Amino acid sequence: MKRPPSGIAPVIKVRPDAPTSLFRQVYEGYHKAILDGNLRGGQRVLSTRALAQELGISRMPVLNAYAQLLAEGYFESRVGSGTIISSSLPERIAKQPRTISRPKRARQGQKRTSKRCWNLPSAQDFFRSRGFGPFAVSQIGFDNFPQRLWNRLVTRQSRNTTVRSFDYGDPMGLLELRERIAEHLHISRGVKCDAQQIIIVSGSQQALDLTTRVLLDPGDHVWMEHPGYTFARSVFTHNGCCVVPVKVDAEGLNVEAGIKKCPKARAVLVTPSHQYPLGVTMSASRRLQLLDWAESNDCWIIEDDYDGEYRYEGMPVTSLQGLDKTSSVVYIGTFSKVLFPSLRLGYLVVPEDLVERFLAARFAFDICPPTFSQAVLADFIGEGHFVRHIRRMRAIYAERRDVLLENIREHFGTAVEIAGYETGMHLSILLREISDHEISARAARQNLWLSPLSPSYMKHAPRQGFILGFGSTSVQQMPAAIRKFRELVRSV
Repeated sequence: MKRPPSGIAPVIKVRPDAPTSLFRQVYEGYHKAILDGNLRGGQRVLSTRALAQELGISRMPVLNAYAQLLAEGYFESRVGSGTIISSSLPERIAKQPRTISRPKRARQGQKRTSKRCWNLPSAQDFFRSRGFGPFAVSQIGFDNFPQRLWNRLVTRQSRNTTVRSFDYGDPMGLLELRERIAEHLHISRGVKCDAQQIIIVSGSQQALDLTTRVLLDPGDHVWMEHPGYTFARSVFTHNGCCVVPVKVDAEGLNVEAGIKKCPKARAVLVTPSHQYPLGVTMSASRRLQLLDWAESNDCWIIEDDYDGEYRYEGMPVTSLQGLDKTSSVVYIGTFSKVLFPSLRLGYLVVPEDLVERFLAARFAFDICPPTFSQAVLADFIGEGHFVRHIRRMRAIYAERRDVLLENIREHFGTAVEIAGYETGMHLSILLREISDHEISARAARQNLWLSPLSPSYMKHAPRQGFILGFGSTSVQQMPAAIRKFRELVRSV
């Protein structure tokens, strides 16, 4: 009588017609049984020949599966004993079967995460309230971007790529791009700098994070506009800083209020050209007052100039950095609004004596920015396409803004207060006796993207309203979208 094969095997069901290969089916059968604790260290497994016969398949996929399990350390091969489950696997595998399901709610005190990460706003909430449709904030006029031209520059750059370009790039960014940014900033924004003061980053959010790491220590106090940009606030709190909300009025950040509240703050974040979210422009007197305070208190001004290129009444306002005589301002710019968000390129202009410290911090957590997209952008700016594109988009956005204002006034009248429409790609409207969160959620189900204003406030009784982006909303879409918006407000 023939002796039965010795050894064990988990219940493995193989299907030759399954999309997963036979090798993978055998491997996963053993792998799952071991991690679930159904097979334990030291147990002998069936020989490859015996398992192949039992499953009714060829021996080759079984051999490959066993080889993979040996390579990963789940199996051991012992002379005279055949193949066994590895005895070096942790005992907890057998005692505590693993499960794919996760607890419904993670606890704040878990070992494997820092406490500060629980204070960050939800990225899922951000994308849940943001889609592709009327009034989406931070979206450009995608249909007006010179895509063919851009693609041609990309193709040309691809053809000119050399082996050397595959190496790490300059941590500060491509010199050619930095030179062109410096020239453009001097002409269009009044920024005083050269290429050696510019550091290329992946957008304004990384720029702010890098600036916070270099200039501030945990526990330092930072003035921040109130209301202000939620995700900028999260950068400060994540780095252990104490955010001091300073109110914004028709002239921008109220410097006197900030001095009364926290005179010894180490830094202030401002959006002077187009305050986010209310959209006001900081007056000249407030700018000079802020610069005087920074100089006398030896503190820093972080200027976020995210969409200052687009001003519809007169020329763009000169940057704070251009007025600075004591090297107190760190200037942040981005191409997300003037070109497109997925490009993920922004820049910092830092005082000369801080360049080395910024570079060291940047190298510590990011080494260098990607080179290819920088080279394409350098060509785009150098050949004059960038300036032409801004001029063209300024006219398009001005028309969209005018139609939006006209429709808001027609359908809402004096029931709303409109703010911040002189500059940028969004305006804000403030309403009374509504829940902007509730209306925003209802609007999203109708492909209308109304960004609620209240999360921009830190106090318990925030003002209610909406931030309406008009960059990607065509003139033809405006009337119907505003009517739908009006009906939503009435229904609530």
